[in-house]
Amino acid sequence: MAIHVKRAFKYRFYPSDAQAAELSRTFGCVRKVYNMALAARTEAWARQERVNYNQTSALLTAWKKTEELAYLGEVSSVPLQQALRHLQIAFSNFFAKRAKYPRFKSRKKSRRSAEYTTSAFRFRDGRLTLAKMSEPLDIRWSRPMPEGAKPSTVTVSHDAAGRWFVSLLVEDPAVQPLPANGTAIGIDVGLSHLVTLSTGEKVANPRHERRDRARLARAQRQVSRKATGSANRAKARVKAARVHARIADRRRDMLHKLTTRLVRENQTLVIEDLTVRGMVRNRSLARAISDAAWADFRSMLEYKAAWYGREVIAVDRFFPSSKLCSHCGALAERMPLNVRTWTCDGCGTTHDRDVNAAKNLLAVGLTASVCGAGVRPQRESSRTGRSATKQKTPRREP
Repeated sequence: MAIHVKRAFKYRFYPSDAQAAELSRTFGCVRKVYNMALAARTEAWARQERVNYNQTSALLTAWKKTEELAYLGEVSSVPLQQALRHLQIAFSNFFAKRAKYPRFKSRKKSRRSAEYTTSAFRFRDGRLTLAKMSEPLDIRWSRPMPEGAKPSTVTVSHDAAGRWFVSLLVEDPAVQPLPANGTAIGIDVGLSHLVTLSTGEKVANPRHERRDRARLARAQRQVSRKATGSANRAKARVKAARVHARIADRRRDMLHKLTTRLVRENQTLVIEDLTVRGMVRNRSLARAISDAAWADFRSMLEYKAAWYGREVIAVDRFFPSSKLCSHCGALAERMPLNVRTWTCDGCGTTHDRDVNAAKNLLAVGLTASVCGAGVRPQRESSRTGRSATKQKTPRREP
């Protein structure tokens, strides 16, 4: 069955002074409209009233007619309407308990971006022209787009490092399910090695932040030495942001290459359902865990698996994958983090901690997939056997 996958192709571009000024005004108006709509909905929420997208759209029309907010009519109306739609999605996620209550956008910290739909841009012969602009954007086409692709949405952004990006959302017919190969693999993430596979392969952790830590510290010291609000401080902040961008770009590139290879080579991928948000509260490991980007790794695995017809199984975080012998099923009482190899008391097998964990994740993940069982830790009274079994409700006698 043919599937239709929409992908975002992101490119860097270099705007003229007029284009940069127009986009900066648009970013400010988008933030203003979002915050005003959020304030209006919050006030209505306090009165136990619901305000939907249509009502905020009517408010936007009224705002444009006032003398104080007349400048909202000087930019394209489409990014402003998209901001209201994004706010509606944020509230939908809040009411569905998938996210917290929406927050106001900060002028200094929030992402500077604007989204244009088909009515607000023209894309012809590889030239993209946005609304309110007479000249096309000077885009660096670093990779080809699908032949004959027509963008449905264009998002323009400006990061803290001073770089301008344009992201084009297009349908990519090249993304189709891969042939099934029946291969399954367990994946254990870590810090010394980014991932350890059940096959015994280990992928080293590049530690991108550690490699540039001295450069980053030097740039941040320069920021702290400049007077608050000065032009020199703004320049120093851009230099520090460039170091951060270099680290993030290299990390993202490495994760994309690794996850693409794993998804292409394996039909089933079993990972551990880690609570990264809670783990980074550990002051001793927060920096290393953030640098490893486990959450990004899992996110990439999941959406690429959905693209190519693969399956990702997440094993419960409380499953004792490191303490359980993958050979006989015996459960060790303790397994401190400094123990990297250990010998099972039951069968005498010597295990590499991470490889053993990956093997256990693979075994219990496949069992849970077949039996439909929940993957939960073993009780202390049970030292052998697998924790994933088909759960049956006992029948009560009359």
